[in-house]
Amino acid sequence: MSMGAQADWVDRIPHAGAMRLLDVVLAWNASTIHATGERHVLSDHPLRDDVVLHAVHLAEYGAQAAAVHGALLAASRDEARMRPGRLVSLRDVQLAVEYVDLSQGRLDVHAECLFADERGAQYTFKVEQCARLLASGRTAIMHTEA
Repeated sequence: MSMGAQADWVDRIPHAGAMRLLDVVLAWNASTIHATGERHVLSDHPLRDDVVLHAVHLAEYGAQAAAVHGALLAASRDEARMRPGRLVSLRDVQLAVEYVDLSQGRLDVHAECLFADERGAQYTFKVEQCARLLASGRTAIMHTEA
């Protein structure tokens, strides 16, 4: 499935304002999502310092892709809202760069659901820029409401 800019998910995730890092969902299905973010180049980006975005912050992009995927799945099941979750673990995080090159354009964020049930979910993620892998890892999300 493909989805336009923030159409069915923007009000379903806890990330708001400048902390909503993803702009567009290009494609998703029952287990994967491909989203993009372009606001990392803005000087008021919440994870940037004055001139750079450290690659470690790309894990937040991966976690947000998992949240958006969960929101899209909930919407596809006609659930009124997505259960809130909390990022409880990052594992196997690999950073191919120290800093994101702000001049190279959008970030492509891919996430794949490895496991999900009523208690939470586990995802792998990777963040690319111009087809170059910048960061990858796994996230674990625990639902805060049953």
